[in-house]
Amino acid sequence: MPQHQQDPGRLTVLHLVQPVDGGVARVVTDLVRAQVRDGVRAVVACPPVGGLAADAAAVGAEVVPWAAGRSPGPRLPQEIRHAGRLIRQIRPDLVHAHSAKAGLAGRLAVRGRLPTVFQPHAWSFEAVGGATAHAALRWERWAAGWATRVLCVSESERRTGESAGVRARWAVIPNGVDLDRFTPRSGTEDRARDLRTSLPALSGLPPAAPLVVCVGRLCPQKGQDLLLRAWPEITARLPDARLVLVGDGPDRDRLHRTAPEGVLFAGATRDSVPWYRAADVVVQPSRWEGMALSPLEAMACGRPVVMTDVNGARESLPPGQERHCLVPPGDRGALVQALLGLLTDPGLRTTVAGRALTHVRTTYDVRRTTTSVADLYRDVLDLSHPECRERITR
Repeated sequence: MPQHQQDPGRLTVLHLVQPVDGGVARVVTDLVRAQVRDGVRAVVACPPVGGLAADAAAVGAEVVPWAAGRSPGPRLPQEIRHAGRLIRQIRPDLVHAHSAKAGLAGRLAVRGRLPTVFQPHAWSFEAVGGATAHAALRWERWAAGWATRVLCVSESERRTGESAGVRARWAVIPNGVDLDRFTPRSGTEDRARDLRTSLPALSGLPPAAPLVVCVGRLCPQKGQDLLLRAWPEITARLPDARLVLVGDGPDRDRLHRTAPEGVLFAGATRDSVPWYRAADVVVQPSRWEGMALSPLEAMACGRPVVMTDVNGARESLPPGQERHCLVPPGDRGALVQALLGLLTDPGLRTTVAGRALTHVRTTYDVRRTTTSVADLYRDVLDLSHPECRERITR
């Protein structure tokens, strides 16, 4: 089919996306993979840099360049006009805008003229402070009326928006994990240590050395700076322990400069599975989230996870694991105690990991997520354009 040509027999969904890396990119890739499989014309408009454009094309989506920066700036009017041109060319039945920047440009371009799903992937007003946070909150309150649905990835994310005064037509669909890809290699700790030999960056690590892995963009949101400040307290108790930061981002150089002994920067990776499998404990010290994907992926690989009590974290964990795995955001002492508790108790690690694996496999299968999104589209189109309803196939 020529690009932008409308097929009257198929539903067309335009995913407007910025950012193009990390969890947002994985969520969008999983969605369009399922939509293409189900006969939907899935179009992804995103900046050509980063991995999303290639990943979306690889699973069968149409990909068109949308020149947009990650944050609002002087180019915003041009980005909005570009989004509007793409919408007129593609003529989607539904626009699905992902994250704050795409939600800003997309809703201003559409202004309620098309069925629109806005998915924050964590609220913009939590990411900033002062006058900027106030402006972001005012925008979200006002723009909610231009979204047919505001789709949250956790109930706590929805509650945060509602408590902040965002009056929206809500939907909550938790993130999911590709359980065919994220799997445990073995149930034994020895096997997990053997896997380290497949990671060149760990070639000098003693086989019995405790290993903590943090996967995520190197940025303030993910809280690696807090983890680095806590790490000397871990090595004071466990001198052989090593911490690996897997990922890249704007804080890379600053974190390098402040990193204590025993910290390895592995850089960005297209495949985080070997890192999860090699870890004794995975940690996610985020300052804010909607529902982080990395903890779900780690648990699906059979590893215990320590995370901060931000949106989506309690919902991610099996009931009863909060006292071992959940710490207040910014609480360095609690983070140290939770990590030491798991690193020094192999039996507890095994129990926590086993329950986490069962919980994720029964609750957070990505196929459940993509089916729920398809059902949401049906509801949205039934309300807005009933003639489109039957063009979503199962």
